[in-house]
Amino acid sequence: MIIPPLFGAIQSVKDGLEKRYIASYLALTVVGMGSWCFHMTLKYEMQLLDELPMIYSCCIFVYCMFECFKMKNSINYHLLFTLVLFSLIVTIVYLKVKEPVFHQVMYGMLVFTLVLRSIYIVTWVYPWLRGLGYTSLGIFLLGFLLWNIDNIFCDSLRSVRKKMPPIIGVTTQFHAWWHILTGLGSYLHILFSLYTRTLYLRYRPKVKFLLGIWPVILIEPLRKH
Repeated sequence: MIIPPLFGAIQSVKDGLEKRYIASYLALTVVGMGSWCFHMTLKYEMQLLDELPMIYSCCIFVYCMFECFKMKNSINYHLLFTLVLFSLIVTIVYLKVKEPVFHQVMYGMLVFTLVLRSIYIVTWVYPWLRGLGYTSLGIFLLGFLLWNIDNIFCDSLRSVRKKMPPIIGVTTQFHAWWHILTGLGSYLHILFSLYTRTLYLRYRPKVKFLLGIWPVILIEPLRKH
């Protein structure tokens, strides 16, 4: 998930959107690049480049979701400070303890926060966004579930995979599915967050499909009468 978020960031700049949404797209690109570097090298430093940006990007997503209904270009310094402090604490502790479970729990807390906020928005504020909201959540959570299954039952899955034909065994590579599904789910979540924000700012967001398959949001200001 490297190239599509870059296009999203460029489109956000063209549409004059708030910098936090540009940061969201770029953060997802960084996660994709970090993951690529780690799986190409399997070095500990590249693992950190893969895992820590997951925390940072999720913090940006949380900030965007909780600032959807504020004045344009407003800054919530208290929330910003809290999320930066959270990121620093997670980074310092993770560098010291080097315990994957700690990272998974911290990341899970951020994901849980996004789930609750998204459900609130599609239930009480913009019910007509349930399709996009639940699709992004469903795809992301499925990837998150497969990631944890792979972490817990890795050895068992390897044993089962050896007894399967390669074309079937590849479908049990849950770690690969984790990257695909959470990358797509995160991208769709940015679209959902951006759609919510621009509706509140009285713009006219439209979902378009590049090449007929890849969703992007184009923004048009409301016409003044």
